[in-house]
Amino acid sequence: MSDNSSEKFLRPIRSFVLRTGRLTNAQQKALDNHWDKYGIDFSDELLDFQAVFGNTNPVTLEIGFGNGESLLEMAINHPERNFLGIEVHTPGVGHIIHGAQQAGISNLRVIRHDAIEVLNHQMPENSLDRVQLFFPDPWHKKRHHKRRILQDDFVETIRKLLKEGCHFHMATDWENYAVHMLETMSQHQGFANIAGNDSFVSAEGLRPKTKFERRGLKLGHGVWDMVYEKKG
Repeated sequence: MSDNSSEKFLRPIRSFVLRTGRLTNAQQKALDNHWDKYGIDFSDELLDFQAVFGNTNPVTLEIGFGNGESLLEMAINHPERNFLGIEVHTPGVGHIIHGAQQAGISNLRVIRHDAIEVLNHQMPENSLDRVQLFFPDPWHKKRHHKRRILQDDFVETIRKLLKEGCHFHMATDWENYAVHMLETMSQHQGFANIAGNDSFVSAEGLRPKTKFERRGLKLGHGVWDMVYEKKG
């Protein structure tokens, strides 16, 4: 086996598909003109949230925010909190930066990079007050389930990053993935389901609904939310 083929074989499994997509003029201008204000470049150095946001307010991290609709709404409605989003989809990053600039908020930052690498290299342990994983790629075919981001190692990483007593909130519109989430989390001794074992919570008051989600609900599609608290 050649060196190149060995590297290919050993390459870690990706839980996402990198998509650049076509940027609108507004998204491109947001990236060009306001990245220095809202964007954080990936590096191997741990982030200092007080330096990043200029305060010691609690930090909510969202992994894979899509076009940023709900994350932006949270940041606008909760100026007393700081919000950090990770997303690989460039138009989504441009969209949320444009929205943040239009809203004039300063409590939002974004990173465009692989979430696993960001979590492992840039996030300080015991630094986050909330982690959000909303509608991750379900990889619905059984042979692709190993690509789902929610796996044992990922859960342990989240546990290390959360402060004691703080929450990990997940949501999915695939029932099979919801069951997978419950099963995976139930095996981890560092978390407790705030709704009780194998139970879901209502999203009301916890997160805004996206346009895509509202459309699906009108069509009768289900959505499952789970919130877990880090135990001491």
